[in-house]
Amino acid sequence: QVQLVESGGGLVQPGDSLKLSCTASGRTLDNFVVAWFRQTSEKEREFVARIDRGSTTYYYGDSVKGRFAISRDNAKNTAYLQMDRLKPDDTAIYFCAADRTYIVRRDADGYEYWGQGTQVTVSS
Repeated sequence: QVQLVESGGGLVQPGDSLKLSCTASGRTLDNFVVAWFRQTSEKEREFVARIDRGSTTYYYGDSVKGRFAISRDNAKNTAYLQMDRLKPDDTAIYFCAADRTYIVRRDADGYEYWGQGTQVTVSS
């Protein structure tokens, strides 16, 4: 079992940056791949980014490619999502997810462990 807690969400203006954190407890995070998803009331949970155990491969959703960056610090048991040039369409609850699988999955069903989410609102 691993428990995940997201932090760093908030209200920002279009064009601003925000950095989310996902801190793990219960198990060391280096045993898991980590992904970020986001969800609004109008949309299903959307894949945002994924990083492998050793930070050697990265995947991004098309809507965030070039603006968001996923990273991790296994020594701190924490993963991050740096979000730059934020847009109102980025407004959502952001979830951190983890799984032991080596298969690259962009669907929410591919991740066993989830945090509670953190709200990001982009508005002028």
